[in-house]
Parts: sequence; structure tokens; C-alpha cells
Amino acid sequence: MPLVSSKEVLEYARQARFAVGAFNADNLEMVQAIIETAHEERAPVILQVSQGAIRYAGLSMAAGMVKIAAAQVDVPVVLHLDHGTSFEQNVRCLREGFTSLMFDGSKLPYEENVALTAKIVEIAHIAGLPVEAELGKVLQAGATPEEVAAAMTDPDQALDFVQSTGCDSLAVAVGSIHAMKGREAELDIERVGAINDKVGIPLVLHGASGVKHESVLAAIENGVSKVNVATYLKQGFVAEMCAAMDAMPDEVDFRKFLAPGRAAAKERVREKIRLFGANDRISGSGAFRSPPTQQRSAELGGAEE
Repeated sequence: MPLVSSKEVLEYARQARFAVGAFNADNLEMVQAIIETAHEERAPVILQVSQGAIRYAGLSMAAGMVKIAAAQVDVPVVLHLDHGTSFEQNVRCLREGFTSLMFDGSKLPYEENVALTAKIVEIAHIAGLPVEAELGKVLQAGATPEEVAAAMTDPDQALDFVQSTGCDSLAVAVGSIHAMKGREAELDIERVGAINDKVGIPLVLHGASGVKHESVLAAIENGVSKVNVATYLKQGFVAEMCAAMDAMPDEVDFRKFLAPGRAAAKERVREKIRLFGANDRISGSGAFRSPPTQQRSAELGGAEE
């Protein structure tokens, strides 16, 4: 089916109290793994193209793979720019047919973040596209607990930011860390709830690969509607690819190494889709199941640590 906007997907998720998985589309096999699994699980899904993927494959190629794969399934697929670094990058993605944009101005002084985000929101809304913004800083692996705490999003500032920019969703810093290889982080759930009460728009959790499952679930209960996962998928992909290479040292058909990696990534995508409560949300006709009244509290008892 044609690509859809993240706005309708995230608003539905927010009402139904689940989260949409947002997975990074770095190559053909990862695109296939994500979209095939979403189709099998009857789940809406967000495929993210990062700055690194754009440098690696080129913007048109990265977007084109997602568009072609999405056209082959009947579940909602969003093509989203992950951590857009500039106004120009967002405009290029708008022109390329993305259905969701992001500007990450978290490294800028607050006033500059507000001004640039508002500028991108204005042009995106003219074209009918939603914009994710970021406030606070989700740090990289290796950051100290003190640094993570100091970088967290302030709820009152979040309200001012959303009112000043008109952004459609907000990525918040609440204890997660990018590129963690273990699942050790715990989120500040009280802060998540306070931000949610203030801003009234879908919240986004970045760096979720390293967050404990029960903490992710608590965040979803308190307003997180989009959860980003990248490192965890890459770990599974690379481990299986390397195992295949070790088992077939003389093989030159690299597809025999990539296929096991793709299969491993599929199962990790499936795990996250089910953890977030996004499975079985799409009917056989490709529409959202209505009304969105399923309560997440009834689903959390079987979640794994």
C-alpha cells in the first residue's frame, strides 16, 4: 500500500496506548526484514533513514527501497527521516517523498532549536507532513549517569517548545542512551508522565535498544507512542552473518551470509513489535482496527525482562 503519514499512525497509537516500532532501514535486507515482519504481525511500522544510511546508499536509493517494499504489503508503512541535521536535509527528504520528517536541534542553544524547528514545521505542514523534534539530549554509550541526568528533558520547557514550534511529536531524553549493547538503562517514568501531561502530543523514545523491557512498557503507559530501535537489530544481523561466514569460509556468494542476518533481524523486529503492543492492530483490509480501546495494562503481564 502507499506510504502513510506518521501523524495518523502515532495519534492512533497514543489513543490505543501502544507504541509503533521505528526501525532503521540501513540496507536492502534490513528493509525486507522490517516490512515483512510488520506484514506478518499486522502492525503499523516506521522505517527510519538516518544520516549514515543516506551517506552510505544515497537519499534516492534509501527512500526507493522503502517505497518499493511498502507497496508490496497491506499494512501502514511510514518513511521517516531520523535525526535530520538541517533545514536543507529536511527539505530534500520532503522532495524525495518521505512521509515524516525530523529535525534534531538538541545540540543547539534552546532558542536556535526552537527557531529552526519552527521553520521546518512551517514548510512541512504546508506540504502536509508531520515533524518530530527533539528536546533534551539522548547521549551516546559511555556517558556517565550524571551526564545522562543533566541532559534530560524538562517538562515545563517541553511545553514551551511544543507551543513555540508546533511540532507533531517530541523525542525526549528520559534516561535512554544511544548505541548501548546491553539492556541496562532504566527510564525516568515520572518525567515521561509529566512531559506527557504538559504537551499532549505523541512522545518518542530514542536509544531503546539498551532500555529494560519493563521500563519501555512503563514509558508506553505514560505517553510514549514511538520507540526507536537500531543497535539491537544490527547485533542480531551481524552475529548470524558472521556465524554463516565461519561455517562456510570458502563461500563467495555473499547472499548466503546476508540471508541468515536478515532472518535474525526479522525475529528481533517481531520481538519488539509484540513488546510494544503493535501487533494485530491492522485489519485484513489494511485499516486500523477500530475503535482503539484495547488496554495495554491487560497485555503487560507476559512481558519478558
